[in-house]
Amino acid sequence: MSDVLKRVQQLVERGAVRVSAHGYDELAADTIRVRDVLEGLPQAVVVEDYPTYPTGPCVLVLQRDGDGEPIQ
Repeated sequence: MSDVLKRVQQLVERGAVRVSAHGYDELAADTIRVRDVLEGLPQAVVVEDYPTYPTGPCVLVLQRDGDGEPIQ
């Protein structure tokens, strides 16, 4: 498993994550619910890992919403 994904999962589990207003706007524009993102995180599957990305470590994952559909 990706160290970046593991860290994100730990932060979410502890409630130490905040979604910015811009983040909410971007998710809403794609009709993605924050709840689906946060609740689906434990089952996320790593697609690509970028631990040395120039603006900070990040990871691309495949997640599913509450209905089992992929979050796109």
